[in-house]
Amino acid sequence: MVAESTSTKKALLGVCCSVTQPAIRRCLMAAVMFCVISLLVFSYYISNNELHRLNHDTPQPLFRCYSQSSDLLNNVHGSSQFNVHASSAQLRLDPKVLVIIESQYSMLGKQITEILEASRTRFKIEIAGKNLPVLTRQDKGKFAVVVFEDYEKYLFMDKWNRELLDKYCVEYGVGVIGFLKPKEKPLVHALIHNDFDLGVSTNLKLYDYHLNSNSSILRLTRPGETFYGDLPTSDWTVFHSAHSTYKPIAWARPHNSIGKPSRENLLMPTVVEDQGQIDGIQRVLYGGGFKFWLHKLLFLDSISFLSHGKLSLPLDRFIMIDIDDIFVGQKGVRMKSSDVQALLETQERLSHSIQGFRFNLGFSGKFFHHGSEEENKGDDMLLKYVDNFWWFPHMWGHMKPHLFYNHSILDQRMLRNYQFAKQHGIPVNSRYSVAPHHSGVYPVHEQLYEAWKKVWNVRVTSTEEYPHLHPARFRRGFVHRNIMVLPRQTCGLYTHTIFLNKYPGGPDRLKNSIYGGDLFSLFVYNPINVFMTHLSNYGNDRLALYTFESVVKFVKCWTNLQLFTVPPLKLAEKYFELYPEETDPVWINPCIDKRHKSIWSRTKTCDQLPKFLVIGPQKTGTTALYTFLTMHPAIISNYPSPDTFEEVQFFNGKNYYKGLDWYMNFFPVPKNSSLRFLFEKSATYFDGELVPMRVYSLLPYAKLVTILISPIKRAYSWYQHMRAHKDPIALHYTFYDIVTANESFSKSVRELRNRCLNPGHYSQHLERWLTYFHPRQLMIIDGDELRDDPASVMSRLQRFLRIKPFYSYRTRLKYNPSKGFFCPVTEENSIKCLGHNKGRNYPPMDYRAEKFLSTFYLPHNVALSKLLNKLRQPIPEWLERDLSRG
Repeated sequence: MVAESTSTKKALLGVCCSVTQPAIRRCLMAAVMFCVISLLVFSYYISNNELHRLNHDTPQPLFRCYSQSSDLLNNVHGSSQFNVHASSAQLRLDPKVLVIIESQYSMLGKQITEILEASRTRFKIEIAGKNLPVLTRQDKGKFAVVVFEDYEKYLFMDKWNRELLDKYCVEYGVGVIGFLKPKEKPLVHALIHNDFDLGVSTNLKLYDYHLNSNSSILRLTRPGETFYGDLPTSDWTVFHSAHSTYKPIAWARPHNSIGKPSRENLLMPTVVEDQGQIDGIQRVLYGGGFKFWLHKLLFLDSISFLSHGKLSLPLDRFIMIDIDDIFVGQKGVRMKSSDVQALLETQERLSHSIQGFRFNLGFSGKFFHHGSEEENKGDDMLLKYVDNFWWFPHMWGHMKPHLFYNHSILDQRMLRNYQFAKQHGIPVNSRYSVAPHHSGVYPVHEQLYEAWKKVWNVRVTSTEEYPHLHPARFRRGFVHRNIMVLPRQTCGLYTHTIFLNKYPGGPDRLKNSIYGGDLFSLFVYNPINVFMTHLSNYGNDRLALYTFESVVKFVKCWTNLQLFTVPPLKLAEKYFELYPEETDPVWINPCIDKRHKSIWSRTKTCDQLPKFLVIGPQKTGTTALYTFLTMHPAIISNYPSPDTFEEVQFFNGKNYYKGLDWYMNFFPVPKNSSLRFLFEKSATYFDGELVPMRVYSLLPYAKLVTILISPIKRAYSWYQHMRAHKDPIALHYTFYDIVTANESFSKSVRELRNRCLNPGHYSQHLERWLTYFHPRQLMIIDGDELRDDPASVMSRLQRFLRIKPFYSYRTRLKYNPSKGFFCPVTEENSIKCLGHNKGRNYPPMDYRAEKFLSTFYLPHNVALSKLLNKLRQPIPEWLERDLSRG
């Protein structure tokens, strides 16, 4: 055997040694190629074939509504028997909620305010233990409902406040909502207060939650439904009472303890309505907080009922589901023909539950037929059934528009997508579009809006970014360049979210979102939802189809909401009918939000925004201050406007709707931003109602400079200003006629009266600015001192602004006797004063007008004096004189 083996080895060695070198190289090359092909096949099997194998094991929406005998997805209109809380009585109530919380850090209080914010319900927060806020205004109740985070804070309130609140509730028909909090030591059948025939048992673990089918409170919530299973937490409170004023809204069963009699399994009330038979006040009391999702619905219904319908949410919900990037995806994760068939079938089922439902497909034509053979057939099948869907354009190559600054490039890319759509029979008239990654929608990239209008005639888009991505409950809409921007919601599915068993945080996280969590809440809180999904969510295990069918079933089971889908343009019109106040945009500083900064044009910089503003008011010396500021080598003003000269007047008029780019174009880009101070002066900002909010949104760290003179003198100066400009009203009427004009005068007279008088309500306007800005950001200049000693004022202003280098105005300003004020000294040592229209000498004011204005401004001057004391600012001499005259 050994000899035979040895001879075999020699033979093999001989064969190998006889092989030529080229043959060996060919063998090695073949071996390498075989290994590479094997690796590719193995990789395909792992990354592609395994994915497609899972495609056949798709999750199904198996949720069952136990109390419904009919198929919910075949019930388009749902139950028509739900409570209408609107009252025919003439109620003297504002639609607002007063929320009394334990502290600003309390968890339940935070949850209450988040629900009210999400449902767009107006509210005011007060800390328990303090005096109640003012409850009435001009014989009208300021609050329609009062909510106590801890009901015991109401029961054991001090006598004075309790009697005041009870009297208010009875007189104005205001209801109370209270939450019973857990106890350190459990209570059993304990009376909550001597005034009420109501007992409680606390710290219980419950299961099987039943809703009372006869409750008059349930409107949004579908009555008679049952939640089977354990309830979260073991600190529930249940109620006991034989009094007829208490009517259960919901019951649950307590878990038995060892040795407890079986009767403890009886249903026990967890939420009760107090019909007000004892003291005339209606209440809803909760034995648990919002850890159980159903209480959020009951809370909204309680607010609706107790406010007599003033705070009722509508029951119609409009839903649009976008499928972004319908042709964009890597090979192996795209949709195949079977996925498209499933999409069509699901759309048909959902249309029975959502009236008019269709999926809305967004396309980038460049990526058509970029998948495997089976996936390309999926693309073809989508086009075969093109008329079954709605369609909207992305960019041709899924490009981010904010990276392109040239109009023509954006136009060309959009035109390629337009031509692709025409070639393949895709409708081009939706007038809706979405930019990839929300680029250019907000923060606004003007070139995108212009190209959209030019190529696609776009009227509607959507974004998650306005005003910020988080928190989602604050997302709002706006209109810019006649394009309506809708708030867009995420449903928990993103491009990489393609398998339920791989869902971030585990499958239960998505299920919790569907069954009473975040996704379900979007349907509850928002009358209009635009959901963003992606191609990959509909291939693979078709996670999006599972998600939406599941949540729609759950919504139809637990609510009386009626679901609709309408085309994008009609949807946007509906949105702004509901929320007309959102039409006006609010421009926010893009550099404060990292996400915004990342999708803002690289050609823009926040160094181009002003660091301080001179806000007015008019006729107080703002032009003189502007002139003095521009003398400083480190201070740069805005470029002049052809319409308003040195003033931009952005924040207080139509210019605001021209957008942030328009505003920034008035400012140069500083070469060294740390050493240059951009500013603008617009004297009309001071008394603009929306101006402080707008300025704070864009320039939250800016400093503000205002100048105040006697409001009597300011009013007269404005009147004379209008006469100098040949205003026919000012020329026709005396100053006394104007300031004393009543509502019987013409509109133009009243408008001139208001421009004379309203800016002089100094304390009112300053308080509005101080609502947003810290007092340290505001400098108040005495206009008389600026006229008499401008160098001292400018020195203080430089210290306030922290400007370097320090500029000596003593040597650069000189008094001009003929003008009556200080003027700049030029480099040639000559005086350059303001124009002839500045520093006019007016005829003496009519004594009657002066006396009238002294009385008129007295309360405003008293308020200003108190405000200046509060701000630790000196009282100017003119204010002391005006107060003494009043």
